[in-house]
Parts: sequence; C-alpha cells; structure tokens
Amino acid sequence: MLWLLLLQVLASCLWLGHSEVVKSFETSCPQFFFREIPPNEALEPQNPAWICQRYKNQYYFATLYDRKMRIPVYSAYIYQPGPGKRPKTWLVEPQLMGPSYPKTMEKEWTLLNRYNVSLEKLSQSQAILHDYKNLTGLNRGHLNPNGHHDDYSSRIATFTLTNIVPQDEKLNGGAWNNYEQQTMIRRTQDCKTTYVIVGAVPGNNYIAKGRVNKPSHLWSAACCVVDNSYIKAWAVIAENDKNQVQLLTLGELEDLLTELYGRGQVSLFDSDCPRE
Repeated sequence: MLWLLLLQVLASCLWLGHSEVVKSFETSCPQFFFREIPPNEALEPQNPAWICQRYKNQYYFATLYDRKMRIPVYSAYIYQPGPGKRPKTWLVEPQLMGPSYPKTMEKEWTLLNRYNVSLEKLSQSQAILHDYKNLTGLNRGHLNPNGHHDDYSSRIATFTLTNIVPQDEKLNGGAWNNYEQQTMIRRTQDCKTTYVIVGAVPGNNYIAKGRVNKPSHLWSAACCVVDNSYIKAWAVIAENDKNQVQLLTLGELEDLLTELYGRGQVSLFDSDCPRE
C-alpha cells in the first residue's frame, strides 16, 4: 500500500510540473512575458484557461483561452522570425477536457482513435476543425503567427485551434498580414528581445451555430528591449470586418481595451515598458 501511495504522490508531482493547462502564467511559463509579468486580470473571461502551449515536450508560447467563447483571449510569445515552410496540420488542446489527458497538443484524429475520446466530448471544451468549415468571408486567423518563429516545431505549435479566431478574410490576408510581415520587421530592427501579446475582443456574432465567437477587434502589442537602458513599445488594433490596421502607442491600446472589455484598467506589460 505504501509504495502505491508513493507512486500516486510521484505521479501528481510530475503532473504539476508538466501540466499544459496551468493555474497561472507567473509560475508555469513566465518566460514569454516582459519581466515575467503577464497582463492583469482585466482581460480574464468568466471561464478562463491558462495554457502553456506545449509541443513535443517543449513550451513555445502562452495562451489565455476563453472556454465559453471557444477563442483565445490572447497569445504571448517572443518574436523570432525566420524562413521556413508553413505547416498544414491542425492541433487541439487535450487538457482542456481535463488533467488526465495528454500534456501536449495533439491532432483530433489521435485523440479520437488512440485515446477513445468522442468528438462530442472534445467539442465541449474547445473549438474543433468542423467549426471552421464552410466559412464565408472569414478564415482561421492566428493570434501568434507561424511566420514569427524560426524553426519548424515552433511553427507547428502555432497551428493549434486554441491560437485561432474567425478572422475577416480580407483583413487576415491584407492589412493584418502587412503588419505581421512588414511593420514588425521594420519596428524590431534594433531589438534584442521583442515580447508580443496578440489578442481578440469578443464580439456579438458567432460561427458554427453559435459555438465559436467572432471577435469584434484584433489587437497586438510589442515591448522591445533594445539594451539595458532603452525599451520601446508599439501597438495596433483592427476591427474584424474592415481591412484596416490602426497604429497606436501601448498606452492608447490599453485605454481602448479597457473600454472594449469593460472589466477595469487593462495593463498588458510590466510598467517599465513605455506607454507613450
């Protein structure tokens, strides 16, 4: 009996150390946030899930997920762009169903066939591939884009549906893409490390018969460490039905998000990141 008890204790310790869905980013994957400080609780939805996005036993970014809306609130990552192929495989987050499921993102097929999970059970906890079929004027919009990563595993890790929102097709392929691929390159030229948080404001419309929320706005903020004495920041926001991106200061974006979310003053980065 004693060895069984010891095994249970050991198993629980291992789970605590390697869980995918975690209790807080401060203790589990703080490295994706400037000064290891995540955004404040003003962005938290009613039924949140904190996900340290894990693929093949490594953390690649952090996502605050809205279980009710079935979209991410934000994804946080370190900007490290590089050339490479665009992955084609879409993944889901098993631990949104519960801690007994795999601790790394998996294909739907794997969960259905190897772990005997029903599609109904999987779909209760998150968006699934079927939710994004037959969209009109919308497509799968990454918050953390695969092009902001320099190796194949980190690119694959962005292809999880917990990092995806229904995004206006023209915006995703137009002004938003220009910001991701061109503006970011220009703005980060002298940065040693650039911390990025990209988010989505829940809207009043849904896809998949009301299962998945279509955000009203998409936004992004960056905090760039140039050297020990110089830090700079910038931000953008876009309405999710227009092909336009508005460039803002970090402070301006935080004030706008405070209004849009309506849950108190939003703070995205540590106070050392300039708001002006």
